[in-house]
Amino acid sequence: MTVDRNPELNDTFLASTVACPDCDMLQTIVPLPPGGRARCSRCGRLLARHPPGPEDLPLAFAVAALILFVIANTSPLMDLSVLGRTASTTIVGGALEMWREGQVLTSALITFCVVLAPGGYILFMLTLLVTARRSPLPHWVGGMLRWVHYFEAWSMLEVMMLGILVALIKIAQLATVEAGIGMYAVGILILLFPAIYVTFDPRELWRRLQWYDGEMPPLAAAEASIAAATKSP
Repeated sequence: MTVDRNPELNDTFLASTVACPDCDMLQTIVPLPPGGRARCSRCGRLLARHPPGPEDLPLAFAVAALILFVIANTSPLMDLSVLGRTASTTIVGGALEMWREGQVLTSALITFCVVLAPGGYILFMLTLLVTARRSPLPHWVGGMLRWVHYFEAWSMLEVMMLGILVALIKIAQLATVEAGIGMYAVGILILLFPAIYVTFDPRELWRRLQWYDGEMPPLAAAEASIAAATKSP
């Protein structure tokens, strides 16, 4: 038996039933083509999507994001010159300076939202994308998928960049400011985060995830049966 010769059996095994988060209507989602989307037939809510492009594209974006994240946190954001005196700082250095000045809460928020949350998101995404090459997936992937969502929600690099730009406009008439390598790295990193989100399909990992008792979900088990049958002579 081959999958291509029996499309009806294909849809039976590979289709999944989900409830719309907005209107609670139960609907069956069939396999989507690359770039395809499935919306609720009642309210139009996006229920599932199949990212376009190669499967390794999110991994490439995540690796690039890790490299730029290291550069952004180790290279100066900007050089400030006033009356012949020049100073520069990094993201962590700025947070540390705020801590020394007594702005503990602001320093903690910057450290978490600009350093810890983006770093955790990148590391967890790399772990998930590398682990996705294994079959079957370990059970801890489910917990990591939830943490990735939390880290993504708290990553606020764009907010930091907006604050820096506002500060630069205010001090432009008082000092000479030059953007450093860290500033360019943060700018590219802001673009890479949505690129990872658009090309990554968490639904695919949830579908392949094992239960704690070692059994495969019905949908994944059906796909494994099809794959085994396809390889058999």
